[in-house]
Amino acid sequence: MKKILLIEDNKGITEGLCDTFTEPEYELLTAGNLKEAGALLSEHPGLVLLDVSLPDGNGFDFYSERLEKEKTPVIFLTARDEENDIVKGLELGAEDYITKPFSVRELVARVNRVFLRRKSDDSSSVIHAGSISYDLNKKEARRAGQVIALSSLENRILDLLFTNHDKAVSRNAVLDCIWEATGNDVYDHTVTVYMKRIRAKLGEDVIKTVKGIGYRVDSDEAL
Repeated sequence: MKKILLIEDNKGITEGLCDTFTEPEYELLTAGNLKEAGALLSEHPGLVLLDVSLPDGNGFDFYSERLEKEKTPVIFLTARDEENDIVKGLELGAEDYITKPFSVRELVARVNRVFLRRKSDDSSSVIHAGSISYDLNKKEARRAGQVIALSSLENRILDLLFTNHDKAVSRNAVLDCIWEATGNDVYDHTVTVYMKRIRAKLGEDVIKTVKGIGYRVDSDEAL
């Protein structure tokens, strides 16, 4: 059973999700504020759906103080026009975010993806590129066994590239990845900036092995 803690003060959203996440596949715990949420953490939820703006505090602070330490995965719920919240949540290390109002089908898909990634420990999910290994389920890059420090957005781009490691990834695909993660307008030079950051952190041996990293869609010219 997938145990989910929903921290949300909007009763309409809570009632709708209670109708969606039902047994036997799901167990949904609900909290209307952070005090109630703190008490429910003893139930050890496998995933937290966390509204970033609550009547008794900031969802980001709650994540940093309570959820991050326990490595509890979280999907932030945020208003569509709050782009800064989206970026902040991803940089803090959220598994995902979804903007309100959202489609229930889309939220269910995101929830199931998180549980699928957490469940799978299959070593075949690890792709090796030169001295770098990348775990598609954990979304984690390592060199000599040590995790490489990447921002959440860099990790998202890296995931796109490694998932498609057997074929070149277009610049448009990377642009879409950045736009989906931030909600901000994206320009071509933004791809160049992030690719250079990734190359600097991972090294040239990865660039040579993973075809998608650092190539222009129109000319295959390395960035």
